Amino acid sequence: MKIVVCDNEKHVKKIREAIQKCGGYCPCRIVKTDDTLCMCKEFRDQIADEDFYGKCHCGLYEKIKVGIEA
Repeated sequence: MKIVVCDNEKHVKKIREAIQKCGGYCPCRIVKTDDTLCMCKEFRDQIADEDFYGKCHCGLYEKIKVGIEA
């Protein structure tokens, strides 16, 4: 398992600028609480699920499978 940043540089720039404007909170969330600070609790909980692989709500981060090297 590995957490990576989206490979679309335009998207990353747009989301990071929005996070900065929101004071560090996920720009996709209306409510600003500790749970919506980037990296949000929703995605942290998803990361903890060993069966989950995919992107966070705003698409900035992604949990991917990493092959075992021999």
